[in-house]
Amino acid sequence: MENVILNQLNYPVLSYTVFLPVLGALLLLFMRNTAMIRWTTLLVTMATFVISLPLLTNFDKTTYKMQFVERHQWIPSWSINYFIGVDGISVLFVFLTTLLSILCVLVSWKAIENKAKEFHIAILIVEAAMTGVFVSLDFFLFYIFWEAMLIPMFLLIGVWGGPNRVYAAIKFFLYTLVGSVLMLVGIIVLYFAGGNTLDILTLGTVHYPVKLQFWLFLAFFAAFAVKVPMFPVHTWLPDAHTEAPTAGSVILAGVLIKMGAYGFLRFSMPMFPDAVRFFMTPMLILSVTGIVYGALVCLAQKDLKRLIAYSSVSHMGYVTLGIFALNSQGMEGGILQMLNHGIITGALFLMIGIIYERTHTRVIADYGGFATLVPWYAGLFIILTFASIGLPGTNGFIGEFLILFGAFKAQKLFGVLAATGVILGAGYMLWLYQRVFFETPNPNWGPGHHPLWDLDLREVITLAPLFALIFVIGFYPEVFLSYMHPTVENLLKHINTHAFAGEGLIAKHLMEIF
Repeated sequence: MENVILNQLNYPVLSYTVFLPVLGALLLLFMRNTAMIRWTTLLVTMATFVISLPLLTNFDKTTYKMQFVERHQWIPSWSINYFIGVDGISVLFVFLTTLLSILCVLVSWKAIENKAKEFHIAILIVEAAMTGVFVSLDFFLFYIFWEAMLIPMFLLIGVWGGPNRVYAAIKFFLYTLVGSVLMLVGIIVLYFAGGNTLDILTLGTVHYPVKLQFWLFLAFFAAFAVKVPMFPVHTWLPDAHTEAPTAGSVILAGVLIKMGAYGFLRFSMPMFPDAVRFFMTPMLILSVTGIVYGALVCLAQKDLKRLIAYSSVSHMGYVTLGIFALNSQGMEGGILQMLNHGIITGALFLMIGIIYERTHTRVIADYGGFATLVPWYAGLFIILTFASIGLPGTNGFIGEFLILFGAFKAQKLFGVLAATGVILGAGYMLWLYQRVFFETPNPNWGPGHHPLWDLDLREVITLAPLFALIFVIGFYPEVFLSYMHPTVENLLKHINTHAFAGEGLIAKHLMEIF
């Protein structure tokens, strides 16, 4: 227990944050009035956000230790505990999860008419599961939350999605399930190799044989690479994003795909440092390939959501590039870029959902001249465009700058190749803006034709927190970077201290394996 700080608040803040949405979902079971269901869900998500705020305000930024820790025996015969806590990485994602959940409820206020009760129950359950993943310090608990996310997310896509929703939902489910099963095998192996414990912090202090690290890294990689998603196991994401309702897309882009990169940080790096060193170059190659490939495919997209989905493949390539650069600039940039991507892409999906409610089309060619039809919408969309391409003053710039800095420091070639993604990103986002908001106005829209109206108060309130964060992080990134400094420093110190085998020795072991 030397690496933890027990919860000092007079209430179990993490348990409340995780399980309040579950209680809210149970309450919804007894409701029939749709308006009451919507208001109750909104109040529950807002209450969860407020309850989680002390995690940020009372967080000790001078230590890498797990904080607000709660630990209770659960199944003693299997050494399984209810063990939760947050460090400088996970606390940021708890904040992002609770914030985006509120916005998901607001943006679905008018869009979801069919089976509204079931929809809002799914939103609350997936919020609880996502928060649970970020705070779990016991592998058994972690795996339960990891799998619990699948079912409500499957339903959100498969029930409230677009015309091809069933195909997209099954594809999403199968991809993530296959990866999860391989990770489960890895967890069981770790249990026996690490001294019959599922304590994540304890397992992170054991030095495993190099051969075992190699296989375990691959088992966990199968789960995390699919979740990120990394090239070439990314194909489920465009389909899931395209077919999911707006709230589902926001959850996918904002939080769910961050769990893959979070898994690399939480498990692969502290537990398999030799394997991480060995796989560093292949991971950088896959990351740069994802950056360039995702950006190039964006240039060929005709669907708004599909374009933003492929841009996520490119942006998440930056995240893994920064993490596997294995230096403080790259790793902090990767973590910050996860947060940034959740804010920017989450807002982009909200904006697309808002305009889709008016036009009922996502085909880019159906738009044109919208800058004069919906000027406030156009003004906010250009801010998101600038943030997405990393314009200075926005949060996207800070994350990409740190990642490229770290990549150059690690291996210059990867830094140069990744920089081409910035150019391509500017190309597809500005071209998208030109086609939608300028060019020749589509005669189907406007007075006398299909009615259009600009942003209303509910939509402005929904978007406001994300736009505020774009500029807060853009002008003063230390607000969030200060949380992760000690944690990242300790993680890199651990990797450099424990990765003693060297690539030559690992290669020798691998030759023996094959």
